Amino acid sequence: MRSLLFVPGDSEKKLEKGFGAGADVVIVDLEDSVAPGNKAAARDTAASFIAAHRLQTTAAIYVRVNDLSSGLTDDDLAALVPAKPDGIMLPKSNSGQDVQQLSAKLRVHEAESGLPDGAIRILPIITETAAGVLAAGTYAKASARLAGITWGAEDLSAAIGARTARDGNGRYTDVFRFARTMTILAAGAAEVAAIDTVFPGFRDMVAFESECAEAERDGFTGKMAIHPAQVPVINAAFTPSAEAVQHSAALVAAFEAAGNPGVVGIDGKMYDRPHLRLAERLLARARAAGVLA
Repeated sequence: MRSLLFVPGDSEKKLEKGFGAGADVVIVDLEDSVAPGNKAAARDTAASFIAAHRLQTTAAIYVRVNDLSSGLTDDDLAALVPAKPDGIMLPKSNSGQDVQQLSAKLRVHEAESGLPDGAIRILPIITETAAGVLAAGTYAKASARLAGITWGAEDLSAAIGARTARDGNGRYTDVFRFARTMTILAAGAAEVAAIDTVFPGFRDMVAFESECAEAERDGFTGKMAIHPAQVPVINAAFTPSAEAVQHSAALVAAFEAAGNPGVVGIDGKMYDRPHLRLAERLLARARAAGVLA
């Protein structure tokens, strides 16, 4: 999961464009991009479109449902699970218990739709409430459905009363940097993908490319997008370079050739087992991106 593109669930035109954007994941949105009075229509539109077009895209299809406190989640699942999405994005997740609660709901809907138990994955947004940020460590072993962990700044701003999430230079302020950091650590603890949040200024590609590069440097393996034009930038940023793949492959081969010791030397430099783990992770990302067999 490098690129995850949000598409409003109530617009067939935008859904068609999103399905062809080249994203690794299309997130069909029933939450923030759909007006309260249009929720029911959005469910019908999204379910029909997914069922009719899922074979026309190589992207995985996730659905962002309304949060568990909204009273709308069950209706969302009843309408969309029969369309066989690959995953559900859970907004405003307050802890690993919310993932467990959603998993229990999915088990029922999967059975009713003739799907295998556990077929649908879960991707929670864990920083949209203050409680969610503080409970970031509860996702480890919460559910086998957990596909990754991601974060968001806009809802957190509203929850804590922050006027803005970024300073005058476009950098996140301390509270939001903390939420971002907790997301990376939570994903590491749960051993799942860390997915970076959206960049609202979709016309500012220079700043966007910089933010993608920083996210990849810090341990995120993908990023969410709000516009199709952002997708190729994300895919490029989160696809390991040929040089990185070559170096990682050489490092793994050196450890194997030496009988998997604690340390190996390559070109006058010493590498220990944390370096090996990092190389293995990079090669796994390269395989997932299709740049390594």
